[in-house]
Amino acid sequence: MSLTVEMWVALIVGVAPIFVGLICWFWYDIWYGIPVSIRCIADGTKLPPGYMGFPFFGETFNFLRYFKTLAQPDDFINSRKHKYGDAEMFRTHLFGSPAIIAYSPGLNRFVFHSDTLFGQNWPSIELIGKNSVLAVEGPLHSRLKSFIARTISTPDALQKVTLMVQPRVIAALQTWAEKGRVFGYDEAKKLTLANIGKYFANFEPGPKLDILSELYAWFVKGARAYPIKIPGTTYYKALQCRKKALSIFKEELDKRKKITSWDVGANAKHDLMEGLMQYRDEEGTKLSEAEVLDNILVLLLAGYESTTLSITWALYYLAKHPHVLHKLREENLLSVKNKQGDMITFDEISKLSYTNKVVEEVLRLGNVSPIMFRIAKKDVEYKGYKIPKGWKVLCWIRYLHVNPENFEDPLTFNPDRWDDQPKPGTYLVFGAGKRMCVGNKLSRLQISIFIHHLVLGYRWNLINEAAAVSYLPNPKPVDGVEIAISKI
Repeated sequence: MSLTVEMWVALIVGVAPIFVGLICWFWYDIWYGIPVSIRCIADGTKLPPGYMGFPFFGETFNFLRYFKTLAQPDDFINSRKHKYGDAEMFRTHLFGSPAIIAYSPGLNRFVFHSDTLFGQNWPSIELIGKNSVLAVEGPLHSRLKSFIARTISTPDALQKVTLMVQPRVIAALQTWAEKGRVFGYDEAKKLTLANIGKYFANFEPGPKLDILSELYAWFVKGARAYPIKIPGTTYYKALQCRKKALSIFKEELDKRKKITSWDVGANAKHDLMEGLMQYRDEEGTKLSEAEVLDNILVLLLAGYESTTLSITWALYYLAKHPHVLHKLREENLLSVKNKQGDMITFDEISKLSYTNKVVEEVLRLGNVSPIMFRIAKKDVEYKGYKIPKGWKVLCWIRYLHVNPENFEDPLTFNPDRWDDQPKPGTYLVFGAGKRMCVGNKLSRLQISIFIHHLVLGYRWNLINEAAAVSYLPNPKPVDGVEIAISKI
């Protein structure tokens, strides 16, 4: 029986959408997979298992499904482990690029400690700034990181921070108690930005910091968004906010350039911005204006957002675990026994062993930086799998911290777990290797200071104990941790 024209048309109309759908379904696997598979045949390796998603969007919708719709971000990894087995990695297409998801301790340690194989790579490099310490490579990165570490991470620097931030912490907590009911996240933002703004750029609380707070909120959203520069998208809005934030720092920079004698005590600011302006490399070369601005912008953001979220989670977890709060109060009361004044020193904070364990547990469960980004500089083999040159490697730090293979009962807040050291490679909250976060000591110190004054002088409870958690752009309770707070 011959087919009529109408039957041919009907057949084509019926089959074409299926054919086009299959092409779309496997497009990225074909486009990226075939060239790499040919290289794999040549050297006996294989591509990691996985699926790369639809054209342009990749697996963005699946990522959003787990992180936003289901609010079960860890199942983004668990579902693939169940499907592909424990290969320590899988391939995908996220944040605009083909990528390998690394979720095992061994693979993450390998990536972080192999600087010749993997470079730093952010999907939002325009936001981060190509001149910032988070983006540059090689000797410049080493020199910048060394300088920043001397400014914010030495014992002398941390002692100065300890003395500087405490009056603000004490005053903030008193204000919270006077209000009686506050949103912990919003108040922590104000406190943290005031401290970081003062120490990094000598900014005082006021309209300038208020504007920066609003701009940085979009900055953070954009860092986790698909990098589409189209008006109306989150990423585009974040880029516009970056420009406005840069203009604020540029104005401050121009004012300081008019001061010719930095060594005169009345003129010196003694902050990170001044240090960046004075910085010279081994050949005496200064940083350019763009380099100074990129670095002060991103360093202030990094210190501000991570500490804000950690303080927010400390309020949340301590309110839900009164036995932990009781032990904290006992230790901190003992530390101020026979002591005059409200201030605590850096050395005294360092000796608060239980407080330090609480801080580590807050950082582990808070997972402020759930993903860290690298890029393969060349084809890399790991346990028979090929990580292709030019592909991003997404080090899925969050999964290390909530995997029961790494931590017993991992979703339970338990500071006593820190009586023992975690298994190697399972706790990478600040990364590892040469690119480990240079502000990790500063962040820990600010959280410890806040906890010290909080538990000694105040009682509080959560208004919404069953509040859901939002995981994008960063994890936090959706109610912003609303609390009722009063002086003891």
